Amino acid sequence: MDLFIQGFSAFFSLSSFLFMNIGLLLGLVFGAIPGLTVILCIVLFLPFTYTMGPIDSFMFLLGIYCAGGYGGSISAILINTPGTPHATATMADGYALTRQGKSKKALNIALQASTFGGMASALTLLFFAPQVAKFAQKMGTPEYFLVCLFGLTVIAGVSGKSLIKGIISGAVGLFISTIGLDPMTGSTRYIFKNINLYSGFDLVICLIGLFALSEVLSKSKKSNQVTLSSLEEVKQESGRITAKEYKRMSLPALFSAVVGIIIGIIPGTGASMASFVSYDRVKSMSKHKEEFGNGSIEGIAAAETANNAVTGATLIPLLTMGIPGDGVAAIMLGALMINGLTPGPNLFVKHGVTMYAIMIGLIFVNLFMYIQGKTLTKYFARVVSIPVSILTPIIVIFCFAGAFSVNNSLFDVRVTLAFAIIAYVFSKLGFSTIPILL
Repeated sequence: MDLFIQGFSAFFSLSSFLFMNIGLLLGLVFGAIPGLTVILCIVLFLPFTYTMGPIDSFMFLLGIYCAGGYGGSISAILINTPGTPHATATMADGYALTRQGKSKKALNIALQASTFGGMASALTLLFFAPQVAKFAQKMGTPEYFLVCLFGLTVIAGVSGKSLIKGIISGAVGLFISTIGLDPMTGSTRYIFKNINLYSGFDLVICLIGLFALSEVLSKSKKSNQVTLSSLEEVKQESGRITAKEYKRMSLPALFSAVVGIIIGIIPGTGASMASFVSYDRVKSMSKHKEEFGNGSIEGIAAAETANNAVTGATLIPLLTMGIPGDGVAAIMLGALMINGLTPGPNLFVKHGVTMYAIMIGLIFVNLFMYIQGKTLTKYFARVVSIPVSILTPIIVIFCFAGAFSVNNSLFDVRVTLAFAIIAYVFSKLGFSTIPILL
């Protein structure tokens, strides 16, 4: 109880709320614009967290993570194009309601469902993560070895269609991690007489190249130009949800929250799987199956509750055992290490106050996501219409500026470009880049 109170006190500061809301706004924007992703946003702004403390840093990053989950539904509902992959399950019913002149109601359902799922997941993290950590502290060397092996199974979940390609990507990442000075013997490895390679590659530099800049390269040829007709519709309609509709959505939302939490805890799954599994199960149990795909409020509630219920749950294996549940959690793993926090059972022993502050903060992240979503959603029809051709040069500048700011080195900028090219080639050949990070 003392840690809970101290954690709440550590979290409750003006800077935490400020960075949280900035992160939420960025997450909403990046999630809502087709072609941009939550991973891109987190990696792009990760260098700016260097000057923040661990609590402020994670309030900022968790704001992006959670808001991006809801933001993807905005474009899915308004323009029939999911802003994020896990919003695909929302698209059919959400856009069907838009065609019926009920886009504001669809957005309202998505926002409330996302908030409910996120809150349920945050409470699960708060109550279960410390207990899992206590259990993990009792593990010996054999158990740790098995946990490490289990952690490698995440590669299977993020490898795409080919496990062999995932293993190859993981091997490439393993080789890259060996470049520089050996921490045990002090001998050099694969530096090719380049003094810049003595300390290896900075994690943030790798992340920017592998995920941010490469994503821009792959999306730059695509266009997301749409009309602004949805804006007037969102402004004009009321979007009120009736008591009868709440009653219809309550059980699907509860069921989907449980499904999302369970799937989120399992490494290698993620929000996309949670949203599709929940949508399919709710459809099979519904008394109104004919509405699914034609504007079902149950379908929107199920998909959006499930994909945001993953957010807190996926942090449980990450914080307690150092096993990331999905691609975003893998980047969060890097963010923890950048802040001097090594994930694992001892994290709650050595940094208990910080961990409780982060877990309590996740509850407030979801509350403020609802407030921002309620206030700003009506303006997002303009945001989703911004062409990728305009956004691309802006993001590229941010990528290179972020890479340079890490060590004030032009060498890091060249490394970022090299990693971006590697990731782009891997993507074209069907290789996933997430195993490289793992």
